[in-house]
Amino acid sequence: MHIGTTGIWSPELRLHGDSGEIADAAAELDSNGWGALWIPGLGGGDILGDTERLLAATRNTTVATGVLSIWRHPAEDMAAGHARLRKEYGHRVLLGLGVSDAAAAQHAGGTYRPLAALGAYLDRLDQAPEPVPADERLVAAMGPKLTALAARRSAGTHPFLVTPDFTAGARAVLGAGPLLAPYQAVVVDPRPDSARATARGFLAPFIGMGHYAKSLLRQGFSEDDLAGGGSDRLIDSVVAWGSVDAVEERVKAHLDAGATHVALHAISAGPGLPRAQWRELTPLAR
Repeated sequence: MHIGTTGIWSPELRLHGDSGEIADAAAELDSNGWGALWIPGLGGGDILGDTERLLAATRNTTVATGVLSIWRHPAEDMAAGHARLRKEYGHRVLLGLGVSDAAAAQHAGGTYRPLAALGAYLDRLDQAPEPVPADERLVAAMGPKLTALAARRSAGTHPFLVTPDFTAGARAVLGAGPLLAPYQAVVVDPRPDSARATARGFLAPFIGMGHYAKSLLRQGFSEDDLAGGGSDRLIDSVVAWGSVDAVEERVKAHLDAGATHVALHAISAGPGLPRAQWRELTPLAR
């Protein structure tokens, strides 16, 4: 599966109310050469239906779930849906899987043992009447054990809120072959105060979640960095803000550290699809 070296990660491609505008935007992103369009799992819902909407609007780009929660989507349903989409649209569907957090497991009536739970989920994908091929699924891995599992049983991994240093460490665990596609938040705004405010407004809820907080602490940030929606140091490290050239430098840092693809999330202070920012970022599509 070819996903290029850069893609667009966007909750708006799921949440925006105007389906016609979503289809038009997806077609434009495809024509501009982005290797993949990534949509997050969010709170569940019909993620395969949202995936199909993007597949139908595009011709070349891969559509990836980044990522769906294994606690909200039965493996058997995902395998059947993936098989249907694959027959209709070819090898352009990448199924990203995540273990979410303890609250999601408890809500689903399960026990939060991430490694075991994900392994069992992958088993069910393998045992389905039409299995999901290992190279058409990937794992949101934030620690070395899940990263190693991703290397063994999937195309690779899609980590969230990470630095190029994290990317280098993940590549060391994955080895040379597997896909490593970090999420990279982006604010196209050269003004430090407003750029950081926009970034902080989006990221503050995630920084407050236990599993992301633990990941950031493992990456070398302090409790002080996590307070108040994130210190300038943290924001500057996990968000690429400024000019398109500044964003390109961060993409290059991830690629130099071992990433094979970088999923760019253009964070906007306003509502609706961030089409202006996507157009500004077009020189990075490849």
